[in-house]
Amino acid sequence: MVAAQMIGSVPLEHYLMLAAALFALGLCGVVVRRNALTVFMSVELILNAANLSFMAFARHRADLSGHAIALIVMAVAAAEAAIGLAIVIALFRARGTVNADEVRALKL
Repeated sequence: MVAAQMIGSVPLEHYLMLAAALFALGLCGVVVRRNALTVFMSVELILNAANLSFMAFARHRADLSGHAIALIVMAVAAAEAAIGLAIVIALFRARGTVNADEVRALKL
């Protein structure tokens, strides 16, 4: 029996609606916000929405390939967070601001 067909389980559509809401919030944060840290947090929301979709489909199909892809996405998100934070710290030290509109080039 497929895991999504069990009585009392959450349907696939609910997971996908939550993932779409997370993705929309993250996309809105990337487009609207000017603070570099907020933009990085919004990108993390987008990556978490993708992870939720992978995990929901893996659960629905009773397949482990979605779990492997989600682990790869988490590794990429961790690397992005570390490198992004280093860039933000370097920009703040050089320019005194983390406002994305005021920093046009990454030259220090």
